[in-house]
Amino acid sequence: MRRPSKPLLIAGIPIAGLALASYNNGFVSAWSPAPHTAPSTRRSPKSSSSVLLSAIEDELDLSTLNLTPQLEMMVNAFSSIPDEKTRHKQLLYMASKLPAVTDDVRISANKVPGCLSTVHVDCTLEPKSDDDDSTMVVNYFGDSDGLLTKGLLALLIRGLSGCTPEEIQMVDPTFIQAAKISQTLTPGRNNGFLNMLAVMKKKALDAAEKGSGAATDADDEKEEELAIVTSFEEIDGKPMYNTIMSTLITILKPTSIKLTDNSAQHAGHAGSKGWEESGESHFALAIVAEAFDGLSLVKRHQLIYMLLGETMQKIHALEIKAKSPAEV
Repeated sequence: MRRPSKPLLIAGIPIAGLALASYNNGFVSAWSPAPHTAPSTRRSPKSSSSVLLSAIEDELDLSTLNLTPQLEMMVNAFSSIPDEKTRHKQLLYMASKLPAVTDDVRISANKVPGCLSTVHVDCTLEPKSDDDDSTMVVNYFGDSDGLLTKGLLALLIRGLSGCTPEEIQMVDPTFIQAAKISQTLTPGRNNGFLNMLAVMKKKALDAAEKGSGAATDADDEKEEELAIVTSFEEIDGKPMYNTIMSTLITILKPTSIKLTDNSAQHAGHAGSKGWEESGESHFALAIVAEAFDGLSLVKRHQLIYMLLGETMQKIHALEIKAKSPAEV
């Protein structure tokens, strides 16, 4: 007797309408509807950043990313999905299952900066269990007015909730590439994802600090100790320079950063949108930040590329020297 069809599960979540698993004689086969669009003879060229991300995805080792058990499960599940369209739809499905929040969550203190959509996220610090009230874990909740962004938020909420603040701080953001989700996103949404993760890490630290009854703000003390760069002098008519500096200072909190515009040495370089818009095409970046601690050279460069998002599409070259404070 033939069993009824069951939905395919990805990270424990059914993919409704995306793929069907049919059970015939004990064997499972995946099926998805054929595309309705006619085949095209034109091939869209891959950008240099897409080729770079693909190469990096192939060499990522999950054991080095310090993932939580839930994140590791979802990374393995998403990376096993063979096409971008299905990964995209799975994120939308996760968005639809994210619990609703009340309006008191949607305040400026909980808003994530630098996202294409509006995102609010907050957390609580609670005992891990009734039997273990000495271990405190973080539980997140939030919302977004963009469905795909909401799916990314749902993934982070599920992956980080139930973990200690220390475990959350250790998570390497490059897991989004190991999961092949970055292929589904525009550079702007990749940047928004990193901002969401950065805010959630900050929320976890703040919650832990309040829970311990600390009298002073740990972030302010840390910035003073390491002399973290918090501002820079903007240059009129140089939007690429200003965007790069603002983004890296805000998210990476460097102890040192120097960005040199070498565009004049490559005047009129073909294919550079930045040159056409503002005469900016080539930069050299020297940056020191604690965020690079423990990351390989490739991962440091990759993190900067992801943070700069659409800006990287407009400039021709960015020479990078990225170090951690311990390496200076």
